Amino acid sequence: MRLTSFTDYGLRVLMRLAGAPDSAMTTGELAAEFQVSRNHLAKVISALSGAGYLETRRGGSGGAMLARPPEEIRLGDVVAFLETGQVLVECFSPGGAACTLTPHCRLKARLAQAEVSFLSDLNRSTLADCVYHPEISNPPDH
Repeated sequence: MRLTSFTDYGLRVLMRLAGAPDSAMTTGELAAEFQVSRNHLAKVISALSGAGYLETRRGGSGGAMLARPPEEIRLGDVVAFLETGQVLVECFSPGGAACTLTPHCRLKARLAQAEVSFLSDLNRSTLADCVYHPEISNPPDH
C-alpha cells in the first residue's frame, strides 16, 4: 500500500507536534522544517484541525498544537481519515467497474481484507509510539 504525500505530511505534522506538546508551531515553521510547500501543508493542517486532531490559533502566539494527548490518537484512524477518497485499486472506486475481470475477480475481496488488516495493525499503535524529538539526532527505530 502506498500512502499519499498528504497522509505522509499529516503523520509528520502530528509526530512533530507530539514532540513539543506545550508549543504551538506555525504552518510556515513546519513547512520550512519539512522543506515542503507552505500551501500544501496548510491544507494538511486544516484537515487535521477539522478532524479534531489539532487545535489552531491565529495571531502572534498562534500556530497548531495537538488537540488531545498522543496516547489517544490511533495511527490507523489518522491514516484512514487522511486517505479518505483514495482507493487502493480502480475497482474500489464508485462506478469503477472498467476492469473486465470484475465479474469473476477473486482478488478484490483479498485486497479489501488486506486494507482492513493494514489499518487495524496501525491502530495497535498510537501517536505516542512515534513521537519525534528534534533534539535527538538519531532516534531509535521502533
